[in-house]
Amino acid sequence: MKDIKVVVFDCDGVLFNTEKANMAYYNQILTHFGRSPMTSDQLAYVNMYTVDDALAFLFDKDMELIMKAQTYRKTMSYHSFISHMEIEPYLKPLLKKLRPRFKTAIATNRTDTMDSVLDEHELEGCFDLVVSALDVERPKPYPDSLIKVLEYFKITPSNAIYIGDSKLDEIAAKAVEIRLIAYNNSSLSADFHIKSLNEIEDIMRIKG
Repeated sequence: MKDIKVVVFDCDGVLFNTEKANMAYYNQILTHFGRSPMTSDQLAYVNMYTVDDALAFLFDKDMELIMKAQTYRKTMSYHSFISHMEIEPYLKPLLKKLRPRFKTAIATNRTDTMDSVLDEHELEGCFDLVVSALDVERPKPYPDSLIKVLEYFKITPSNAIYIGDSKLDEIAAKAVEIRLIAYNNSSLSADFHIKSLNEIEDIMRIKG
């Protein structure tokens, strides 16, 4: 790992357990339009994809309903849902150990809620770069967000490592040949598999 200069994190499912927050958020939208609450398969989908993709999926690509759902969601304050997000307990201690030696970044499919999430959990300034789906032409599984990280820090793929939890993360990392640490998902093809962020201390050799 001596070549690593930048440690890149996905957000949902890695920095935070966001299932409860996403469930509450999208169910409020569905309820507003007389739809049933999400199924487990729908929840799994919205946890990975952008809000645009999620709404298209939940409303069966009905463009009229999707546009109405987009308008409605923009009237909702995301702050009430942030309290449902569970921060990974070792995140802040890990960042303190990483940042003297490594740059840190986020590459996420979140869009306009990312700033609120970081602010609410007192993580502003804890990452050198945050790339959301709004910052790239194509969100994951395309590698655009990871390419943007490489370009920003002027590094090669061998200088970065990415912590992700979904198939989208695996596809994006492979496309740009960045090493992947799979978080709590043994089904992914990855260089390392972890169940807690504190295991990164051993991987990055920063223990102690």
